[in-house]
Amino acid sequence: MSQFKWGIIGTGGIAHAFAKDLTLLEGHSVHAIGSRNQDSAQKFASEFNAPQAYGSYEELAHDQTIDAIYVATPHPSHMENVMQALNAKKPVLCEKPFSVNARQAREMVATAKTNNVALMEAMWARFLPHYAKIREIVASGILGPITTIHADHGQRLADQNITRLVEPSLAGGALLDLGIYPISFAHMILGVPNSITAKAVFTEKGVDAQTSIILDYAQGAQAVLNTSMIVQTPCTAVVAGLNGYLEVDRTFYNPAAMRVTLYDGSITEYPNTYIGHGLREQAAEFARIVKSGERESPILKLEDTVAIMEIMDTVRAQIGLKYPFEN
Repeated sequence: MSQFKWGIIGTGGIAHAFAKDLTLLEGHSVHAIGSRNQDSAQKFASEFNAPQAYGSYEELAHDQTIDAIYVATPHPSHMENVMQALNAKKPVLCEKPFSVNARQAREMVATAKTNNVALMEAMWARFLPHYAKIREIVASGILGPITTIHADHGQRLADQNITRLVEPSLAGGALLDLGIYPISFAHMILGVPNSITAKAVFTEKGVDAQTSIILDYAQGAQAVLNTSMIVQTPCTAVVAGLNGYLEVDRTFYNPAAMRVTLYDGSITEYPNTYIGHGLREQAAEFARIVKSGERESPILKLEDTVAIMEIMDTVRAQIGLKYPFEN
């Protein structure tokens, strides 16, 4: 089998996690690393036996030997990094959140279409086996009409001196980094809401420390979502319908055990047997669409990614969260 050769932009924690998970995926390899610092790139490349290390993102984008680029830089850099790669005709898998706002997301999507290049948001949870099973259970109708979703994502991070989470200039706060998981989960099940209600608690630096959201849907369903970077929460999810409910254990966006409890009292368990972090399924799906000549994945379409960014834009407008680099 020929190797699918990845170029990675960024050398932080998520880049390392992605590269490590690729070692569990046959036919994939880390071929090149791009960093703003040559030493950082070389250290990363040595760790994963990548033959190329570049001291600039531009050099990596123009490497003709790589099949796709994974963008793993901080949120505000995504658009610049993605556009540079797309304009170099490179397929791009961009870490979540895809961008800092919907305007950027739409521009990135338009550039991918103009250049006829594959593009996908690395919302890795959407590609995991248990998420596929969730979609299958909901589509089967066994739960009946879905009326309620509960999902939370809280981690004690605000007091951990993590710069990218606390600084407004880096699009910090709970919403973009953590809140995207419950929002994307609700979107996967119920789609685009009719109305959005949101409230937040802010840090001294002016980013959201905790945000609570209610999404209302045309069919009368609601999603009640919470995200916090002040405290650790259960990080579970529930999808409830007239005939029963699905519970996803901690942490719902990671490989996790689940169960369906029906109104008649019957319970079906779905144990977690997954090995690894969970980042490799998105890599496998992206390689599939690149090799097949497709330009987006049916699992997470580009219009879905834009819609999720639009939801987060509305939430930010309601809670009054604006980043200093936005016009």
